[in-house]
Amino acid sequence: MDASLWKIFIGASLINNFVLAYFLGICPFLGVSGKLSTATKMGAAVMFVMLIASVCAYGINALLAAINAPFLSLISYIVVIASTVQLVEMFIKKMSPALFQSLGIFLPLITTNCAILGLVLFQTSKGYGWLQSIVFALGAGVGFTIALVLMAGLRERLDFAETPHMVKGVALTLLVAGILSLSFMGFSGL
Repeated sequence: MDASLWKIFIGASLINNFVLAYFLGICPFLGVSGKLSTATKMGAAVMFVMLIASVCAYGINALLAAINAPFLSLISYIVVIASTVQLVEMFIKKMSPALFQSLGIFLPLITTNCAILGLVLFQTSKGYGWLQSIVFALGAGVGFTIALVLMAGLRERLDFAETPHMVKGVALTLLVAGILSLSFMGFSGL
């Protein structure tokens, strides 16, 4: 991988992690990170949608620039994201009904996940080429999955820990999320 592509990947996955640095995609981060198995599968679904949305956004951006209609970009991105999520939802429902049930409302909510829309807007504003867009999407998806898996692992461990009654539940989850976010800020020096 080219050095600049490697920088894009590391930047999107660790340094500028969409969940822990930009605070995008917090709803599935907090909602699906209760179990490790569900978190990894949700991370894979989001990564797939990010990859498809990124590739399509690159093509849409080129097409809209050619016909001088950049004002249609946002609505076009939203249509692509919603369509991709519907395909993923139908696939998961057909192939794994148990996973479909465990993801619950958070699977269709990928459509409104601001991390995916942020991805296509960031790549467009940075002027990434086709390969750079794919690497950026993969890095962002890996970063999203890392955040979900870390949070799910910590939450599973905390279920067995003795914690004060005052901080159980949502309060403890938000404290752990804040500490994770602070720890990822350490990557900003890379």
